[in-house]
Amino acid sequence: MLDDSDSANPLSYQARFHRAWGHLTRPAVRALAWLLDSPDLLDPASPHWQDRIATLGTPSAATATWLAALDADPAPLEAALGNKFYSRLGLYAEKLMAFYFEQHGVLQAHGLQVRTARNETVGEFDFLLRQRGELVHIEFATKFYLLDGQPDPGNFNRLVGPNLADTLGLKMRKIFAQQLQLAWHPAAQAMLAQPVDKAQALIKGWLFYPQQNPPVFEGVSPGHCRGHWRTLEEFGAAQGERFVVMPRLQWLAPLKATAAPVNGEPAPTPPAQERAALQALLREKFAQDPSPVMVATVREEAGWLLETERAFIVPDDWRERAAARRSAGDLPS
Repeated sequence: MLDDSDSANPLSYQARFHRAWGHLTRPAVRALAWLLDSPDLLDPASPHWQDRIATLGTPSAATATWLAALDADPAPLEAALGNKFYSRLGLYAEKLMAFYFEQHGVLQAHGLQVRTARNETVGEFDFLLRQRGELVHIEFATKFYLLDGQPDPGNFNRLVGPNLADTLGLKMRKIFAQQLQLAWHPAAQAMLAQPVDKAQALIKGWLFYPQQNPPVFEGVSPGHCRGHWRTLEEFGAAQGERFVVMPRLQWLAPLKATAAPVNGEPAPTPPAQERAALQALLREKFAQDPSPVMVATVREEAGWLLETERAFIVPDDWRERAAARRSAGDLPS
């Protein structure tokens, strides 16, 4: 487990995760371990959030044992996930957390919709949890943002989604102004057996920076998970020799992959590529689809490919497209 003493460790987050959870091999179990043990994206102690940010704390030894047993026999988790193909990473992460909360006896409701007497949808509770006699509403999100330009303290609008569709500032304002207010709507109060005692946001994710020494943001956890972002041209000078394009459902935990079957299952991850081959592939891809691509730099150990760092590779005109969306009012300045 990545305890507080690890936060000052000179090892990268990826190295520390592999050290703590390297015995886990199944992607879904590793993703759940990351959700439970990763640093909070936002600092719960920061006055900026006014005690509205939840934290899971450090997993117990019992939780670590439970995860190891789940890796050995994933049948309960597979049953909870079902046969559905998850195209949305956020929904996949939410299902993993629902499984954890249910297995640990604190889940009262997941995805509970609130409707008016006219059957109009008011909103939805991500999670209602029973904690120490209280009913707690948790709004949950896993987010990935790239720093575009200089930080804007207190606004977080320079932390932009890779597809230029949202910002961390927009996301948090929506959560606080709308989603965390749901419990006080008359329709919600009428359907709940007891009032909600507390409403908080649990935010996990990674931030990506264009520079080696990222700036400090008030309100962002100092030890948050971080990576780089580079244009396709800049990727030519990046460190590393072997790279893996990360499938979306494996964006959460540091990558551990093999080209050979594991536990009787086919490899879920594309093979490693040399830089020149990957550049050519991405150049062709960006000509048709400008969506940024998550790439892990990997090293090989005992037959496994282990992530050493990660980066979003973006089209060469990504900065210009971001500026154009700001000028058009599609992103806040």
